[in-house]
Amino acid sequence: MPDSLIFDQECRDCPRLAAFLDDVRERYPNYYSRPVAPFGAPDARFLIVGLAPGMHGANRTGRPFTGDHAGILLYQVLHKHGFSTHDHSDTADDDLRLIDCRITNAVKCLPPDNKPIGAEINTCNRFLANELAQMPGDAVVMALGGIAHRAIIKALGLRQADYKFGHAALHDLENFHLLDSYHCSRYNTNTRRLTEAMFDAVFATARELLDNQRGE
Repeated sequence: MPDSLIFDQECRDCPRLAAFLDDVRERYPNYYSRPVAPFGAPDARFLIVGLAPGMHGANRTGRPFTGDHAGILLYQVLHKHGFSTHDHSDTADDDLRLIDCRITNAVKCLPPDNKPIGAEINTCNRFLANELAQMPGDAVVMALGGIAHRAIIKALGLRQADYKFGHAALHDLENFHLLDSYHCSRYNTNTRRLTEAMFDAVFATARELLDNQRGE
């Protein structure tokens, strides 16, 4: 599938987000401040879907979960379970590589206050739908947070009422497993809504599912 169907660096289909990125680019001229591309191989069996780029993370560096608080725990856990070559990522041009893993976002552009509105989630959903369509059989897709979960269900054309979000909930879909987790945001980790042990356990489940499918 052409990359243009899963990502468009020049996309300005959401007027509020396009205007906000223009403003951010003026305030932070050294920031990436464009739609952020997925990170990882297109044939990876493990896809992680976040919410949207963070102001001083992916919006700054141009790579999902790179350079901000949310990425600290994520890359530590990815490395622990064999999904990345290093346990931290600071810049988009470092030598970290994902292993059988890919990271994307439900909304590819930085939203004001980290809160995209429904119309923006819906507009960007076509990219997620195309990305999910290229997933290999028996893959695992992890939703970080309820918005990402609902975006995945919408992208698949399924009924939201049939697939409720819940931390560590596992949904067996037609082509892959959907695994839910609370988002690894600063708020969730500081309030202990999401602990390191909770996050680790969800990734252990993903690792087990993928290894079992290969008979390892």
